[in-house]
Amino acid sequence: MIKEPYEILNALKPQAFSIFPTFWGIVRLDEVSSSSQIEVFERKHIPSLFRGSLSLSLYFSAALIPSYRTPAEFRRCQAMENFSSNGHRFQRIPHQSWAANVKLDPLLDENLEQWPHLSELVQCYTADLVKDENKYGHYESTRQISFQNQIYEGPDTDIETEMRLADARLATGEDTTVDELPTTSGRPFGVSSSADVSQLKSLKLFGSSPLPAYEPAFDWESERSMIFGQRVPETHEQHGSGLKISVKVLSLSFQAGLVEPFYGTICLYNRERRDKLSEDFIFSVLPMEMKDAKTSNEPRAIFYLDAPSASICLLIQLEKPATEEGGITPSVYSRKEPVHLSERERQKLQVWSRIMPYRESFAWAIVPLFDNSIGASSGGSASPSSPLASAVSGSSFHEEVPEPITKITLDGKLGYSSGSSVVVEISNLNKVKESYTEDSLQDPKRKIHKPVRGTLRLEIEKLHAGHLDLENISEGGSMTNDSLDASEGATDATLMKQPGNGFDGPHNSNSRQRIPDGKELPRNGLKAHESQDLHVNDFNAFDFRVTARNEPFLQLFHCLYVYPLTISLSRKRNLFIRVELRKDDADIRRQPLEAVCPREPAALPQKFSHTQVAVGARVASYHDELKVSLPPTWTSLHHLLFTFFHVDLQTKLEAPKPVVIGYAVLPLSAYAQSRSEISLPIMKELVPHYLQDAGKERLDYLEDGKNVFKLRLRLCSSLYPANERIRDFFLEYDRHSLRTSPPWGSELLEAINSLKNVDSTALLQFLHPILNMLLHLIGNGGETLQVAAFRAMVNILTRVQQESVDDAERNRFLVMYVDYAFEDFGGRQPPVYPGLSTVWGSLARSKAKGYRVGPVYDDVLAMAWFFLELIVRSMALEQSRLFYHSLPLGEDVPPMQLKEGVFRCIMQLYDCLLTEVHERCKKGLSLAKRLNSSLAFFCYDLLSVIEPRQVFELVSLYLDKFSGLCQSVLHDCKLTYLQIICDHDLFVEMPGRDPSDRNYLASMLIQELFLTLDHDDLTQRAKAARILVVLICKHEFDARYLKPEDKLYIAQLYFPLISQILDEMPVFYNLSAVEKREVLIVVLQIVRNLDDSSLIKAWQQSIARTRLFFKLLEECLVLFEHRKPADAMIIGNGSRSAVGDTPASPKYSDRLSPAINNYLSEASRQEPQRTPENGHLWQRVNSQLSSPSQPYSLREALAQAQSSRIGTSTQALRESLHPILRQKLELWEENLSAAVSLQVLEITEKFSITAATHGIATDYGKFDCVTAIFMSFFSRNQPLTFWKALFPVFNNIFNLHGATLMARENDRFLKQIAFHLLRLAVFRNDNIRRRAVVGLQILVRSSFCYFLQTSRLRVMLTITLSELMSDVQVTQMKPDGTLEESGEARRLRKSLEELADELKSPALLSECGIPEQALVAVPEKCTENQWSWSEVKCLSDSLIMALDASLEHGLLGPVMNIDRYAATESFYKLAISFAPVPDLHIMWLLHLCDAHQEMQSWAEAAQCAVAVAGVVMQALVSRNDGVWSKDQVAALRKICPMVSSEITSEASAAEVEGYGASKLTVDSAVKYLQLANKLFSQAELYHFCASILELVIPVYKSRRAYGQLAKCHTMLTNIYESILEQESSPIPFTDATYYRVGFYGDKFGKLDKKEYVYREPRDVRLGDMMEKITHVYESRLDGKMLKIIQDSGEVKADRLEPGFCYLQVTAVDPVMEDEDLGSRRERIFSLSTGSVRARVFDRFLFDTPFTKNGKTQGGLEDQWKRRTVLQTEGSFPALVNRLLVVKSESMEFSPVENAIGMIETRTAALRNELEEPRSSEGDQLPRLQSLQRILQGSVAVQVNSGVLSVCTAFLSGEPAARLRSQELQQLIAALLEFMAVCKRAIRVHFRLIGEEDQEFHTQLVNGFQSLTAELSHYIPAILSEL
Repeated sequence: MIKEPYEILNALKPQAFSIFPTFWGIVRLDEVSSSSQIEVFERKHIPSLFRGSLSLSLYFSAALIPSYRTPAEFRRCQAMENFSSNGHRFQRIPHQSWAANVKLDPLLDENLEQWPHLSELVQCYTADLVKDENKYGHYESTRQISFQNQIYEGPDTDIETEMRLADARLATGEDTTVDELPTTSGRPFGVSSSADVSQLKSLKLFGSSPLPAYEPAFDWESERSMIFGQRVPETHEQHGSGLKISVKVLSLSFQAGLVEPFYGTICLYNRERRDKLSEDFIFSVLPMEMKDAKTSNEPRAIFYLDAPSASICLLIQLEKPATEEGGITPSVYSRKEPVHLSERERQKLQVWSRIMPYRESFAWAIVPLFDNSIGASSGGSASPSSPLASAVSGSSFHEEVPEPITKITLDGKLGYSSGSSVVVEISNLNKVKESYTEDSLQDPKRKIHKPVRGTLRLEIEKLHAGHLDLENISEGGSMTNDSLDASEGATDATLMKQPGNGFDGPHNSNSRQRIPDGKELPRNGLKAHESQDLHVNDFNAFDFRVTARNEPFLQLFHCLYVYPLTISLSRKRNLFIRVELRKDDADIRRQPLEAVCPREPAALPQKFSHTQVAVGARVASYHDELKVSLPPTWTSLHHLLFTFFHVDLQTKLEAPKPVVIGYAVLPLSAYAQSRSEISLPIMKELVPHYLQDAGKERLDYLEDGKNVFKLRLRLCSSLYPANERIRDFFLEYDRHSLRTSPPWGSELLEAINSLKNVDSTALLQFLHPILNMLLHLIGNGGETLQVAAFRAMVNILTRVQQESVDDAERNRFLVMYVDYAFEDFGGRQPPVYPGLSTVWGSLARSKAKGYRVGPVYDDVLAMAWFFLELIVRSMALEQSRLFYHSLPLGEDVPPMQLKEGVFRCIMQLYDCLLTEVHERCKKGLSLAKRLNSSLAFFCYDLLSVIEPRQVFELVSLYLDKFSGLCQSVLHDCKLTYLQIICDHDLFVEMPGRDPSDRNYLASMLIQELFLTLDHDDLTQRAKAARILVVLICKHEFDARYLKPEDKLYIAQLYFPLISQILDEMPVFYNLSAVEKREVLIVVLQIVRNLDDSSLIKAWQQSIARTRLFFKLLEECLVLFEHRKPADAMIIGNGSRSAVGDTPASPKYSDRLSPAINNYLSEASRQEPQRTPENGHLWQRVNSQLSSPSQPYSLREALAQAQSSRIGTSTQALRESLHPILRQKLELWEENLSAAVSLQVLEITEKFSITAATHGIATDYGKFDCVTAIFMSFFSRNQPLTFWKALFPVFNNIFNLHGATLMARENDRFLKQIAFHLLRLAVFRNDNIRRRAVVGLQILVRSSFCYFLQTSRLRVMLTITLSELMSDVQVTQMKPDGTLEESGEARRLRKSLEELADELKSPALLSECGIPEQALVAVPEKCTENQWSWSEVKCLSDSLIMALDASLEHGLLGPVMNIDRYAATESFYKLAISFAPVPDLHIMWLLHLCDAHQEMQSWAEAAQCAVAVAGVVMQALVSRNDGVWSKDQVAALRKICPMVSSEITSEASAAEVEGYGASKLTVDSAVKYLQLANKLFSQAELYHFCASILELVIPVYKSRRAYGQLAKCHTMLTNIYESILEQESSPIPFTDATYYRVGFYGDKFGKLDKKEYVYREPRDVRLGDMMEKITHVYESRLDGKMLKIIQDSGEVKADRLEPGFCYLQVTAVDPVMEDEDLGSRRERIFSLSTGSVRARVFDRFLFDTPFTKNGKTQGGLEDQWKRRTVLQTEGSFPALVNRLLVVKSESMEFSPVENAIGMIETRTAALRNELEEPRSSEGDQLPRLQSLQRILQGSVAVQVNSGVLSVCTAFLSGEPAARLRSQELQQLIAALLEFMAVCKRAIRVHFRLIGEEDQEFHTQLVNGFQSLTAELSHYIPAILSEL
């Protein structure tokens, strides 16, 4: 059993047919087309398997099977079946006659072969029209784009919740349908094809394709309509254009009752011109008893109008059986009183109506159709208003319809109901008593009779007849109804097919709407099976204006309308007229021709017909219309015979017998074309040969031979031309065809040439048959005839083209001819195209050779489109005929191979025409551009007909002629050409020029378009980019190419474009933003559909090329970023204003995509229904929804912007839009941006996975392709959908490439990522914020994995946090004007806490779609998990501390200049928080230094400089990069203890965008050491200066900078001299004063219940300090709320008055390191600071006296002392002015201990002065002064009360008894020692003094003796001691 060919081939190599394995068939035609031999060759390209082992013979043997179909082709054919009903290209459309009940065939059945022109005419009007289904392309899109609201960070983040609620409402709402959803592009949301959904699921793509988002309103029709010279299909018109009016008689009723039959006619009538516009529609109304049960519905009439007009009306004329003489007169119907007929009268009328076959006039009425103002009085219409008046400009009828259309007709059936009908009741019919003509009805002198008391009810309906095509005409001639309902207009469904002529019935593929089950929707709500029955009896009234219009005749009509007017006789008669058509006058007994149309509907033609009876009239008038069918040709003997009868109306038992009174004759040849009134005499008798002159002599006439009979004729014929020249041409054509003319045919040439003089109306009316005959002569005549016929044809076409009303490039009559009428003689004669090509090619070659061809050649070029389309149609018809019966149903006709000679002729012609285009384009002639489009369409059409490779020869010829970058106008032509060619339905499936090539057209297109992108003309660039987008959109949305393999094939076709871009990137960079977007969206779409292997090959070529590829992706992110209005603010509450627009054109189409115009145009047409079910989208529109100042269309917005000069920024124009449009625009931008970002993310992930195998060319050291993309991702504004997709990819990439990404080479990348993750951690949107936390955890995991610790990552995060703090607003204003922590700061703190939250971590990972084991960090050569939650907690705490410091600094903003203490403290905290980063640490220390210098706190400023230098020195020491060692760092630490914090090697070596080791140099350390030296000098702390200079000197020594060394030693000298000066000063040197300040009160916040020690300048006293500190806090608190605690005792906070704030200020003394704090001596500060030592203090004390008896103060015996020692957090001088008291201790001294201490203190002071060594004699003077001062305070009489008071208090009486013996002994010993030292000091004083101090010495001696005497009373032993 032989398998199918494709099964064999697939078995051999299945992959060969994986992508479009279709074949192009080739047809070779022999000379005789009827016996053609077929050879089938390759259809697309020979698959690769045929290039190898398999011989071509097998290939051809398989291909020879005509029905060969591969599976892919079979699927494609199924997809194309919608527009190819029977598998063939052409659709047959049957011709219809005007009235179905009139048959013209009997008279046309004569032998037409003797009249070839008649045969041609009849064939032209009756043959099926042939419509080419392929010509104008066919496109079926399955895409339904629905936009989702994207959630971005910003003030409207709550939209996410709102959307969830809206979705919930939609899910639960039972009444909500798809149609109710808001739409974006004119289509419902949420409707998508099932194929698309399944594909997305299988492909696992991140998001939808960016292309539908870029072109949401892609419309193939509108896009192709913008191509220059685009062909527009003309719908074939059946009965003209304009309006259709259907009229149906519903009923007739009288007050007297309807007892006899009534008859009538209705026609269209123009009152102003008194002219009938249509033939009569005849109807009858019968009484119930006379009706036949089988009688069907009365037919309705359809009238045709060009346009509504007030003068157009319906003329209705009623007749009834003629009344018997003396019988019941018609006046019974006009009686005023409601008298009914008696039974006898009824019977009499019924009997008479049955026996009387003749009728008389009864009544008439005029119904104005379009005029409300004309009432019954002037026009006779009884209608209250014209039924169609209100519908002139609209599509609905007058609202005040008298009755609904659902009235029941007489037979009880439902009337026509399409929602646009109106029932008109004519209640006052105008009665007539005598006969009349129609013209007399408008005579104002006409006698008015009593109106008829009755009502005629009509149903009138207006139907749109605009461009009625024959596809909407049923077989019976009835026309389908077009709905006028706006809602139904949107659903453009067709009626069911009607069978006809053996073909499948016509249908309109463009207007069909299918519903899911495959059924078609009937129009107007009618059921499908009803549509056939409803209109089968319709009467299509012939429109008389057809014969006068400048339009081609499309129907066969050939008849004569006869209108008898009057007969004037000398006596009264009851006359009627019989009309018949006779062939000759030879035999008067011969029967006339059956040519008269009957008055009864649907009856056969009759031999005669008669008028009504003019009763008792001397001048009988008639208004009858008699229709006579004419023979195709007539002789001089054909004539009309009128017979005049008189009928007696007396009562008789049988029917009245009329009596002939005369005859009249009208020869057709003489009068047929007459339009004027004709008068004829009446003959008494007929004799043989009465038409001939001989016979006329024997005739006898009535009324003495006067012309008493008047009539009018109206000839309506599409067979008989009124123009004589056309008749001559027809005659000569007949003679030529029948070979009866001389062989040279000069008469025919004359006739052909005379056609140019025919008037335009006649020429147009017979255009189709004339063209057919000329084409027959061109195809079948000799050379002379061919040329003459061709020239005549050119002349005719040019004239017809000039008659175009709309100045269209393609005259619609010519388009209709070539699209419908031309059928290439239906195979009866040879095809036209060879002859036409030959004669035209000959003319073209003559022109090319320089011969004079006359002006006709320009006309030929102007009409080239017509000839080219004729040539293609002729070929296509021949192709179709050849295979019509041989191909199975649904099979495509294979293309045919043109014969060599014909193809060569066409090639030559094409070449000549190309030369014309090329030459004329340079001259700027518009004809050249039109000719260019015509040539393109020629190739377009040929691709569907002939072998494509023959067409490629023509295309190649064109591209050779227009090669390279041409002039702008030429290049524009080339682009138009490519646009047209590539719009072909089968463009994707085209083969290559060679069997080995792929798609020739695609490759040429890509090559030319890329060339154009480099064109100097900017418009050409834009056009090329647009062509690309439109083509890709067309493929993407094509219903035929839904499968992944199809999309892959298309992507591979276009992939070379990407290669070209990468090869020539400067071309891309030179494009504008709009063009870049167009190109990039195409690139993304190609890559999206491309398979991985092709993509990998692109990445394998070179590193630079791969980098360029990712540069394109970066450009995508930049150009498609959606910038929200608040983009500049990272979050909604940010204080910074929005950044202005980036430079962009104010036009949306320039800023975004050309598609925006279509999208917004569609959006503007849809007013949303604001209902809760519609979801949140429309609820968000603000109150300006109906603002008149904001336009509701894009065009209005642009115009308004231009007029008001808004166009300065896109933002301004956006704001000027209507809110609805603005929201639509926002929605579109969001979805487009999201789709692009997701697509780039998908590509990036593919790249990273591939790079993990090292299978591509990229920089594996830095992995810069991915890092650049990710930095771009994070730096853009992205929606939530993107963030959800990003982090799993982020995790995957760090898993695969973590070592590379975490390496030092990628520090910049890591820093950027860290920054943006922290930025995301601040977002309001919790979904995004939590994902940022996971991102940070991924970084931490990678740090553990590759570095086993997080110190380097901590540096990165600290740096980025610092940068983020400058963007984030950490504070916000409270209602009371104060600051508080902002939401941003709270969210960031929450994120940092979650970073180290071990419990929440699994849930976070799961929510982000990341496996829980993602945080497991196992390095390569390790098996243990290195992740440490404790270390992560340290990292988190470090970052939170930095955040808190920044927050505190921000909260101090308003009081920064007032509370300088808090300000410096905040700088200090910032410096400590950012200590992990040396640069930041130094930066904040320098800020702190500046702040101190402003406060003149020199020591603190110097400490800051020392700290900075220490940071640098430590970094240098840690990397062995300096001249210092750890010993020097330790020496520096003694000056500034803060230097003790270690600087890690990671921190000091980090090089990240300006942070790192490059700033930490020896020079910078020296600079800050010198600054510290200067500042310490200003603070007079010279001992620190010496230590610092000792660190600087080694640097200068190592550099041998002797000048600097000299300066340093000079400075050292000065420093030591200053120290000596301080020590030798009689007044002890103090560098500062110290005060303890306690804070109590809730308003102090963190300061509440805390104590600080302040370091102040030495000149600040206690009062100054209290004033200063009060001023600081009064400004921050209400002044009345602040109180000062006056004493220094312990404060009980619970005893303080609530609501107030308290300050306690106490002076304190610093404590030396070796000082005995338990000593009871009084402290004299000079005693402890006399030596050279560092003045570094961290302990302070103050003494507080008190009594235990409750008294505030008492004597020495009651005075206790409490000593309080304070321990501060650090030591002074510190980096800040105040330090927190961290420890406070106190001790108490009893009164006697106080006394002993006081004495011992004075003793120690004297001894210290006596024992201190002096270096030289020069120091004697300072020593003497010091000694005098101390002695004077000890032994002078005036001060001795101190020692004496102690003795009195403790050594007398009762106090002495209370003392313990030990205390007593200690007191006496202290006194004795004191006196002994005083005595020694007096002696030393004597040696030192001179003459001038003798008196002072004498006083000292007296005082000492006196004191000794006093003390001896208490201590007797003192005398012996001294």
